[in-house]
Amino acid sequence: MQKELVVKTNRLNQAFQMLTLAELHIVQLAIVDARETGTGLSTDIPLRIDAKRYAEVFTTSRQNAYQRMKEAEDTLFNRRFSFYDEDGKLVKSRWISQVKYLDDQGAIEIVFTPAVVQGISRIDGVKEFFTQYLLSQTAQLKSVYSARLYELLIQWRSTGKVPMVDLTTFREQLGIADHEYKLMSDFKKRVLELAVKEINEKTDITVQYEQHKAGRIIKGFSFLFKQKQRSPKQKSENDYSKDLNVGDIFHKLTEKQLDMFSSKLADLPAVQTMAHVGEDMKQFVARLRSMLMDAVQQKILLPYLKEVGYTAA
Repeated sequence: MQKELVVKTNRLNQAFQMLTLAELHIVQLAIVDARETGTGLSTDIPLRIDAKRYAEVFTTSRQNAYQRMKEAEDTLFNRRFSFYDEDGKLVKSRWISQVKYLDDQGAIEIVFTPAVVQGISRIDGVKEFFTQYLLSQTAQLKSVYSARLYELLIQWRSTGKVPMVDLTTFREQLGIADHEYKLMSDFKKRVLELAVKEINEKTDITVQYEQHKAGRIIKGFSFLFKQKQRSPKQKSENDYSKDLNVGDIFHKLTEKQLDMFSSKLADLPAVQTMAHVGEDMKQFVARLRSMLMDAVQQKILLPYLKEVGYTAA
């Protein structure tokens, strides 16, 4: 699977939403396709999603993929979500404004609403907080709660700590209706613990949660998570140390090389996962440039330098 990057504004990521897993997959694919094609999203130009692509990403048959897509769009068309704008005002919006079924081609075309288009960005030059993650990390998750929790966690990747989220907000962000899992024991067993277990088993992070009480009543949850160590196989796939003579050697780059390679590195999806919450692209490039000048931090970036054209002298 390609390393396809999902990028969302944190405002959209924190939006109160109630999506099924298939609906979430449609949104994820739209984000990736809009970014990878370089065309972005528009409120009047349809975005095409093919069943073949859905099947490849989410490991199912093409026929089943198209059926899932059609069913998801039927319900997604009527879905609403809400978020708080820059002024702290509650805004409500639909996800999509138009959908067209291309039965003979096994594809659908959708048009997102302005609120969604503004929240799904190609990141270039936009000075806003972003959540970024590889689509492959959530593609194998079977619970929509696992996928949503992963998204919410990754927003805090730079610290690995999610401060306490009050229970009501957390339920809304996971898309749980008021009548669902009203008993805390049911919520923890069927939602929270299930999601934590699946994230720990199938993604690139391990997470644990802490519950916060007021007396005997649970008021909210906080989370700690960390990146898993890559397996030997994963390391070998990205290990360019032999070609680059990584070892303990520091590669002194010229000013021109620093400018060029820091910009090129910032465009790599694998490197973009290193972006800090709150960084815009200009700040991210500047930090990468500084890392390339530091003997210790440069080692972190050396495996990616070959991808952008660097060869050791």
